Amino acid sequence: MLKPNYILLIIFPILTFFYDCADQSETSFTGMEINKECEFIAKEKPESKAEKCLERMGMVKITDSLPQILVELKYSTTDNFIGIDFYGDMVNAYVQYECFLKLRNAYNILQTMKPGYTFIIYDAARSQEAQQLMWDSVDVAPGIKHWYVANPQSGSIHNYGMAIDISIVDTAGNVLDMGTKFDYFGDLAYPEKTEQFYKTGDLSEEQYQNRQLLFNIMSQAYLYVSKTECWHYSAASLNYSKEKYQRFVLNNCIEE
Repeated sequence: MLKPNYILLIIFPILTFFYDCADQSETSFTGMEINKECEFIAKEKPESKAEKCLERMGMVKITDSLPQILVELKYSTTDNFIGIDFYGDMVNAYVQYECFLKLRNAYNILQTMKPGYTFIIYDAARSQEAQQLMWDSVDVAPGIKHWYVANPQSGSIHNYGMAIDISIVDTAGNVLDMGTKFDYFGDLAYPEKTEQFYKTGDLSEEQYQNRQLLFNIMSQAYLYVSKTECWHYSAASLNYSKEKYQRFVLNNCIEE
């Protein structure tokens, strides 16, 4: 018969491997804040160096707890505004837990408004190295480059895992038409000009209503839209993110 101490040695690694929870409400024996009714979900070990780094930083893989949400990281493909694969083998979307809670709330609101619909994530946590590569790859005048991509010197909210690029998918699997492609850069993507372009006919009734649906859901979940990108929502300001979280710098991540 195994002694109690030996039993603990066997089960402790198993318990720490299966972790996910609904709310942060008390401190557990592992030092993490968990809820008494916490659900434990088996997680596959990530293969990507970037994803391993994000997990060590404490970020949440969105689809571990919300598998209904679709992920298509555009910067892990060449289907983006520059046509370069910036992320390589990183294919999963990670965010800070604080951001995840707001996204989960938004998903629940979506289900009440449009049962069976879901979200698709185009970008989430982004490394400083990818930010620099984007900055260097945009071939426009230096004075307007920040209109297209955040200056890596000041950083992007994406670098702190507190922003997502997102759209809505209907029950047939179709991404709702928001009037522009993801990462379209121009006035038509500006949320503050949505009403104007709807009145001029540059946005159809369907496109206008789809934008309003996304905006209303996200704002109810306290996710804030960008001034220039109708697909970009942040869980907090850049200053707040800098004060509370570590910047995702891949070169600083030590391999285990």
